[in-house]
Amino acid sequence: MIGSGAGGATAAKELQGAFDVTVLEAGRAFKPQPLSLAAMEKVKGTGLLFDERLIELIFPSMQIRKTPDMVLVNGLGTGGTTPVCTGNAVRMDQDLRAMGIDLDAEFEAIFQQIPISTGHQRAWRKHTRRLFQIALELGLNPAPMPKMGAYERCKSCGRCIFGCPEGVKWDSRQFLNAAVEKGAALITGCRAEAVEIQDGRATGAWARQGLARRFYPADLVVLAAGGFATPAILDESGIACEPRLFVDPVLTVAAHCPGSYQCREVAMPFVIQMPGHILSPYFDFLSFFFNDEWHYPAKDILGIMIKLAETPAGRVSRRGVEKMLTEADQQQLAAARKTAAELLCRLGAKEEDLFLGTVNAGHPGGSLPLTEREAATLHHARLPPNLYVADATLLPRPLGNPPILTIIAVAMRVSKLCREKLG
Repeated sequence: MIGSGAGGATAAKELQGAFDVTVLEAGRAFKPQPLSLAAMEKVKGTGLLFDERLIELIFPSMQIRKTPDMVLVNGLGTGGTTPVCTGNAVRMDQDLRAMGIDLDAEFEAIFQQIPISTGHQRAWRKHTRRLFQIALELGLNPAPMPKMGAYERCKSCGRCIFGCPEGVKWDSRQFLNAAVEKGAALITGCRAEAVEIQDGRATGAWARQGLARRFYPADLVVLAAGGFATPAILDESGIACEPRLFVDPVLTVAAHCPGSYQCREVAMPFVIQMPGHILSPYFDFLSFFFNDEWHYPAKDILGIMIKLAETPAGRVSRRGVEKMLTEADQQQLAAARKTAAELLCRLGAKEEDLFLGTVNAGHPGGSLPLTEREAATLHHARLPPNLYVADATLLPRPLGNPPILTIIAVAMRVSKLCREKLG
């Protein structure tokens, strides 16, 4: 098993017992970011945070890449990106269903194993409640965002993306721990580089741990290193991927709103589903620390996130990531900005005083997309028969929505097929 995020941890839990599972995780054990917001604001005030990639100095579990158009974010450590996400539980398998992949049984299993609720709604601050009402008045059909975890205990500390300090938010470390308790081996700080393929079958994986490079033999290899790492490993293994990378870009439209304290509230408390994108209240910490326009105190900034289902046109290889926004993407962002601006202005902000965040993205996938040909097997013809992928790399189109629930369902189905075929 390569990777311990949503797909990898799920597959490890599902496969341990039928197989002796070894999980290779590139990062270390996840640790929440310990600094308080006040301390982080002081660091920002020094001017030392001049490049987003420096976030790794104060939060090693968050990895940053940059392209000319955007900042790309992913988690690095046990749990993958799930400990640094906002815990959203949205089912987004419409495209898979359209090609004949029915995941109803998998989603039912998820709902039995992971608590999902909107219990955070009781703790919304007044500006969030007012934004929700404004969205209703505009006919935008807002809905409280379902979250994975015991959100009736949420204390609205605003630290969702830094690692929930209260253990309220579910992340895939819970599945990973379950796999380890059943006997799976977990090796951290072990970055997989390539899958060894001989006579048409995968025989194991090459990985680097510190200065040492080691071969891990295997009868079955499941790649779930995430939408950036999985295609790079496949490329290094001589398996070509498609130039169809998507990342679900995020742009936050923000306003000076004294005393809003959005920075101390659950992230993405409600969602507005629009054609090709979503809108959700969101304090963009990445922009706050690294974007000069975000010069107000954190407590006085209120933001609306746009998450875009952009054109799936990008490439991942062993050399890195290539990704740009198309003209159509820019036009859709511009249209979405108008809606976000209207919400903030109806709240009392002045349009000329609004400011934008840095375009960032953290939902990579689509580089080896499933088609109707793979509906029954979830196994791409380019892969050896005992090499499977179990992450967002398989998703056929960008979601423009939180993907974790869907990735877990796909990984459950892949695990079932592996047990039936190879177990």
